[in-house]
Amino acid sequence: MDEKEIRKTDPIEALKAFTPARIGLGRVGSAMPLKAFQEFKLAHAHARDSVYSELDVDGLTDQLKKFNLPVLCLHSGAAYRGQYLQRPDLGRTLNEESAEEIKNYHTTCDVAIIVADGLSATAVNENALPLLQLLVPMANAAKLRLAPITIIKQGRVAIADEIAHALGAKLSLILIGERPGLSAADSVGAYITYSPKPGLTDESRNCVSNIRPQGLNSAAAARKIFYIIQEAFRNKLSGVGLKDNEGLLNC
Repeated sequence: MDEKEIRKTDPIEALKAFTPARIGLGRVGSAMPLKAFQEFKLAHAHARDSVYSELDVDGLTDQLKKFNLPVLCLHSGAAYRGQYLQRPDLGRTLNEESAEEIKNYHTTCDVAIIVADGLSATAVNENALPLLQLLVPMANAAKLRLAPITIIKQGRVAIADEIAHALGAKLSLILIGERPGLSAADSVGAYITYSPKPGLTDESRNCVSNIRPQGLNSAAAARKIFYIIQEAFRNKLSGVGLKDNEGLLNC
């Protein structure tokens, strides 16, 4: 029986074409089949590797220089990976040295772009640059003034509030590695915050997630992020009060 015939007789097989989720695995006695179990263990290993992966700071710095913007390499209050995982609060603020360094770059600008490792440096190493190659020209064409691009090691989402505020930016955009799952270990999340400042919480942000070649590709992600940025400036807010009405515009 070929694959088409299997899909006709088993509706679950047809659904597998639309999701990477583990559905319809079957079973051998009370356990899952050996192949499915081995694939699960491999996915789990990839997820663990991503959590402990290293941000390619030197490579990213060289690549980001093409945008003709200063590139700052800073560090959160979490000194090492184990501490970062156990103390999320330390990943939300800069360490003392970085907090002092960023003061030298305060100016008046529109958007601060931050690139952080988060929970998957692998995702950032692979997907941040293709996204920025589309977003930065969009921002330039819209005459948005960009702050120095900041690379953060051991960073959490909220660290963008402190960085953008210190740089004098009206809006922050942080690209960060998302928590790896068993179907995706290379996903980047983009968080947009209008009027960023220390002390904000997640309801103040808009998020575009699952940015990766097998998820939301760079072109689609760039369009969505730029739409939200434009709406944030137009409405002078972000987060739960900013509704994504892009799909309604063509109705």
